[in-house]
Amino acid sequence: MAEKRHPKKQQTIRTRLGLKSARLRASLRPLKSQGFGSWIALSVFLSVVISTLFAWALIRGFQREFPDVSLLKHKFPVVIYAGKGMPFSIGWRSQRPPQWTGLSQISRAALGAVIVSEDWSFYSHKGYDPVAIREAIVEDIEAGRFVRGASTLTQQVAKNVFLERDKTLWRKFKELWLALELEEKVGKRRILETYFNIAEWGEGIFGIQAASRHYFRKSPSELNAREGAFLAMLLPSPKKYSVSFRQGQLTRYARRTIHSVLLKMWKGGFISEADYQFARETRMSFEREASTLTDDASDEEGSSEEGTENLEEDSPDEKSEGSTPQAAADSASGEGISNGSETAPAEPVIAPRE
Repeated sequence: MAEKRHPKKQQTIRTRLGLKSARLRASLRPLKSQGFGSWIALSVFLSVVISTLFAWALIRGFQREFPDVSLLKHKFPVVIYAGKGMPFSIGWRSQRPPQWTGLSQISRAALGAVIVSEDWSFYSHKGYDPVAIREAIVEDIEAGRFVRGASTLTQQVAKNVFLERDKTLWRKFKELWLALELEEKVGKRRILETYFNIAEWGEGIFGIQAASRHYFRKSPSELNAREGAFLAMLLPSPKKYSVSFRQGQLTRYARRTIHSVLLKMWKGGFISEADYQFARETRMSFEREASTLTDDASDEEGSSEEGTENLEEDSPDEKSEGSTPQAAADSASGEGISNGSETAPAEPVIAPRE
């Protein structure tokens, strides 16, 4: 009988052990489920934190590389001159600086001179000139070095206000990106006004106000066509080309460039034919006599990599497509214009007066 009961006893023991094991597994199941959920929650939390930090780092990096150009809508950039031979920097003012000059305070002739010489298509492009860029690339490749930048006025503002001065493809890309942003967020009028207030016109001379006072002892609103053309002639390399002012006589390069700018101003409708002829024949206050500087000096200027193309100006009687500014504008086709546009608009438009 004892041998017959033994299997039953073993079965009972196994049953009891099974029940205890089941109870133990049942008691541990909530703990396991709770632990797994906590691990998921922790993983999600860490993922969110890491993603947020990564996104923040990307945004900060983007902001450093591509500043917010809308700052120009409500603040004023001011050039900080560090001394001869030192790079300038840009500071910002919430209030309009005393020397800041609005477009309505600049003569039409001076505005026109800078537009036709630096960026004929300013009012028609979207921040960059693809034709000028293509031509600049061809010229640079043919020359085997950097000889032409093809920057529009918008790109120049982007570079001088928001970027470093290094000449790299990355900086050029950032300049192009910011130019597009400026056109969209700031607008033509503010861009042009900013350019006239930060442009360099000589050693330590920044802005049209300082330039007109230094060279002509008058306000920007009083500048005539020849004076405006002289200031436009200085822009590619003001420290070098201001030799004409320092010596009281125009070099051959300066004279030819001024006449070329005046012709474009007439073709573009900024001045009349009478104004064009008068500006060619008169002298500025600092000019003593007819220009007699040596050919060596003028040739050196004209060969500068930064300079405006040194082209002979056309005579009004030699224009093949009519003698009026409107008809002559089509024949301008960007010749000698620093941005290299192939086709000039029939009549460049200056922004409305303030």
